[in-house]
Amino acid sequence: MTLQIKSYSEYKKVYKNSVDNPEKFWAAQARTFTWMKKWDEVVEWDFKKPDVKWFVGGKLNITENCLDRHLKRSGNKTALIWEPNDPSQPYKTYTYNELYEAVCQCANMLKANGIKKGDRVCFYMPMVPELTIGVLACARIGAVHSVVFAGFSATALADRIKDSECKMVICSDYNFRGGKIIPVKEVVDDALKQRCKSVETVIVHQNSGDKVKMKKNRDKWWHDEVPRRRKTCPAVEMDSEDMLFILYTSGSTGKPKGVVHTCGGYMVYTCFTFKNVFQYQKGDVYWCTADIGWITGHSYIIYGPLLAGATTMMFEGVPTYPDAGRFWHICEKHRVNQFYTAPTAIRALMAQGDKWPSHYDLSSIKTLGSVGEPINEEAWNWYNEKIGKGKAPIVDTWWQTETGGIMISPLPGLHKVKPCYAMLPMPGVQPCLVDADGKEIRKKEAEGLLCIKYPWPSMIRTTYGDHERCRQVYFSAFEDKYFTGDGARRDKQGMYRIIGRVDDVINVSGHRIGTAEVENAINEHPQVIESAVVGYPHDIKGQGIYAYVITEGEIADPVAFKKSVHEVVTKVIGPIAKPDKIQIVPGLPKTRSGKIMRRILRKVASGDMDNLGDVSTLLNPQIVDSIKSSKDEAV
Repeated sequence: MTLQIKSYSEYKKVYKNSVDNPEKFWAAQARTFTWMKKWDEVVEWDFKKPDVKWFVGGKLNITENCLDRHLKRSGNKTALIWEPNDPSQPYKTYTYNELYEAVCQCANMLKANGIKKGDRVCFYMPMVPELTIGVLACARIGAVHSVVFAGFSATALADRIKDSECKMVICSDYNFRGGKIIPVKEVVDDALKQRCKSVETVIVHQNSGDKVKMKKNRDKWWHDEVPRRRKTCPAVEMDSEDMLFILYTSGSTGKPKGVVHTCGGYMVYTCFTFKNVFQYQKGDVYWCTADIGWITGHSYIIYGPLLAGATTMMFEGVPTYPDAGRFWHICEKHRVNQFYTAPTAIRALMAQGDKWPSHYDLSSIKTLGSVGEPINEEAWNWYNEKIGKGKAPIVDTWWQTETGGIMISPLPGLHKVKPCYAMLPMPGVQPCLVDADGKEIRKKEAEGLLCIKYPWPSMIRTTYGDHERCRQVYFSAFEDKYFTGDGARRDKQGMYRIIGRVDDVINVSGHRIGTAEVENAINEHPQVIESAVVGYPHDIKGQGIYAYVITEGEIADPVAFKKSVHEVVTKVIGPIAKPDKIQIVPGLPKTRSGKIMRRILRKVASGDMDNLGDVSTLLNPQIVDSIKSSKDEAV
């Protein structure tokens, strides 16, 4: 079994060993899994290229470790619980035996429709069991899954399909989300009209039963294609470094990056971190509220829990539907032991008042988790007192799409937790702080740029189709280090607190959105000449999107203009990227080389206008006063 650390003293010993001899440490973790062929070398790496390989020469299939190896002892144990959007509808459960059979049927459907090892399959689906089943079915036959969050627009979906050259799209007819019904198949149809020439087949899961248009010889129903397939399917042999999935994340340039994760290292790391960060015990019910369209859903709804033989939950709905007690009702109903959610959800529920959690019995909760962004102290305290009753430790986890798994986190119940601190690096993770010149800051109490100086098994291997971009974004800033893009503070005890992004990426409700991506969308509005987007403090989302816009001519109705900008952004990216505030300005503060000085715009957006710093290097310093004076006119 994968090592599970049981005390702080053991953590210190294990951590030292993992840093002193990482190859021996990770080999010991890897040996607990089923391999078709053992690896030849534990790790080969060069951050300059970058070129990172783990368990070199090893052969495996991750689904054998998620499913097959549990069947003999735990085949009748509940693997997956699914809670629907509508609480009046029944929930579903799958045992490990049932999930295995469902995955095999779907895998056979993929093969029957021409999908083979190495082909890319795009998922654009709600949080239904068929999404988990489909993802695992791809991994079963060696196809590469690319899950796109089903809130993205047709254009954003098309961009991702074209970039990864997907051969198949699997979607639903409609999504249920709170009180809304979203026409998902319609979005897919619109996306495929945008020169997505690689797509041969669309599989449609009937979620609502309402009528949709089906294109002859391309579109097929899940219920026609999957249930008739055989319930066994051999797992395809995969190299440890074969691609497992592509997941797109926003960067500081306009084009999303296809982060590539591979089979062996990702398997070892996600299982290890799941068992240790959540201290999962046999018989526990674990619930992560994330969407599988994000990395948290991949690593800590599907792969990590199933690799550990856990009972994992999926939830289709939203935390406030039909009321703000929905999360807590589900926790009571299923006697949830580990609960993992985002600060945005915590703040939104906190704003609804204490009466909602007080209605429900939350005594089963042993561990609370936070993910996606640094949690503020007020939300941390509410979460601790009202949900955990001061008895369930909070694991404030720091990690990224690119890291594949949790990197820095408290270990619940093993040591005293410090509010708002991610705290301790996981065994095998070697963080460091550097200054702007890349020099490592060695004193214990310090603030700087967060880097990682040694590879870990689940780290990014490349950005799909553009390895140079991977090098430039993550490995070029500081020699022989992975640069996270985050700033951090370290206290006297060596505990880490993540301050937030230092690049042009905004963390909105735990989701990274590139400023350039939003600017490109806003600039498609016919009345917009130029725009600049920054993040600003937001009570619920953590960070909101603040857009400075130069328009062609005067805008008579700013509210109507904002609405029309929202429509354009929703069409190009999706509703998640709509600006919260729009300020119409006569110009933007630019250096003589034409670069927008976002530092000034961020300060104005956050209301910190007394200390804007040196503006003498600007080409147009007088524009700053104009922006400051019109701030109150932002809508």
